[in-house]
Amino acid sequence: MTMAQVFSTLVGEVAGLQVRAWDGSRSGEPGGRILHLHDRRALDHLLTTTSSELGLARAYLSGALSIEGMDEANPYPELVLLRDHVRPTAPRPSDLPRLATAVGALRPRPAPLPAEETPTRARRLATGLRHGRRRDATAIAHHYDVSNRFYELLLGPSMTYTCAAYPHEGATLEEAQAHKHDLVCRKLGLRPGMRLLDVGCGWGGMVRHAVEHYGVTALGVTLSRQQALWGQRMIERAGLTGRAEIRHCDYRDVTERGFDAISSIGLTEHIGVRAYPAYFAFLRDRLRDEGRLLNHCITWADNRHRPMSRRAFVERYVFPDGELAGSGRIVTEIEDAGLEVRHQENLREHYARTCGEWGANLTEHWAECVAEAGIGRARVWGLYLAGSRLNFERRGMGLHQVLAVRTSAHGVSGMGLRRVSL
Repeated sequence: MTMAQVFSTLVGEVAGLQVRAWDGSRSGEPGGRILHLHDRRALDHLLTTTSSELGLARAYLSGALSIEGMDEANPYPELVLLRDHVRPTAPRPSDLPRLATAVGALRPRPAPLPAEETPTRARRLATGLRHGRRRDATAIAHHYDVSNRFYELLLGPSMTYTCAAYPHEGATLEEAQAHKHDLVCRKLGLRPGMRLLDVGCGWGGMVRHAVEHYGVTALGVTLSRQQALWGQRMIERAGLTGRAEIRHCDYRDVTERGFDAISSIGLTEHIGVRAYPAYFAFLRDRLRDEGRLLNHCITWADNRHRPMSRRAFVERYVFPDGELAGSGRIVTEIEDAGLEVRHQENLREHYARTCGEWGANLTEHWAECVAEAGIGRARVWGLYLAGSRLNFERRGMGLHQVLAVRTSAHGVSGMGLRRVSL
């Protein structure tokens, strides 16, 4: 059995792909697009990794595997091909001796891991317990402190790294991000003179929008030092000093209370499902009576809790220690914390489109992104955005906004009989 046949046996035949290995062997469809195995590391990663997804990602990121004609900045078509057209081919009993002989001749050994891969969870214990302050700070730095310039190229002028909300089919990404911030402001019922807390504020887009367009004073907090520096500089440039602040700190270090509204946009994914009760109780305690909370986060399509697999590409390369839950779990935890849920909606299709727009930005600025963050990091982002787009399209994940209110001791919500205006 040749090296190309070993690969096809491990992964499965893919309609429309021909595999060519470094030893000159071929398998798959003659005339199909060529999947190159450039050296033995391609099989070493597959044979020494318990997840074929992670093994293929390692091989690609290390340069041992490529697909002819693939756009590294946007491998979406190739991921669709692999998702829809893999034909698993379990080896016939009569082929097992040949497979064993071929693998034995290869003598697979663990190949060096791509530099962008984070350590295993067990090794990350050196930075503290899961979702402890020190380890959370390390995880956030891994993802967000890449380079502010890299994110400017990727995200566009809004510097908003959360799901946009497209007001109409022809809306641009920038229009959709502004509309998302406005949607949150309207759901929160912001008015001049109110105080807003934005936890996990990123580069401060929500803070600036709320202050500039709704006349509130706002505090944003982030664990990323690079985000805080960039965001505070933009506040000063916009002349919002004294009305807006971006603070580099853990949200648990916020001592102020009595906020009229709190926005949590894209933070829940980082705090851990077991921490939900403490998290939502903390936010409840920062609200005044009749104050509102808007929680915006990625969700699973169901409520059967499962931690992010330690063998998953996203866990190892993108969001170490990241965790998701279903929208039902989010609603339950918010209600169990003593808040009253008033509205929720799923922006799943909007996030699929947002990821596609970010992928287009990466393609347009590929050379500069590579120069800024390195080829490995740029490839990680290409895979991540394409995979995320596909998962949102196919309903593997959703994006839920849940609006809740802290009622008074007598049950007064301050929302009256009106339904939430969208």
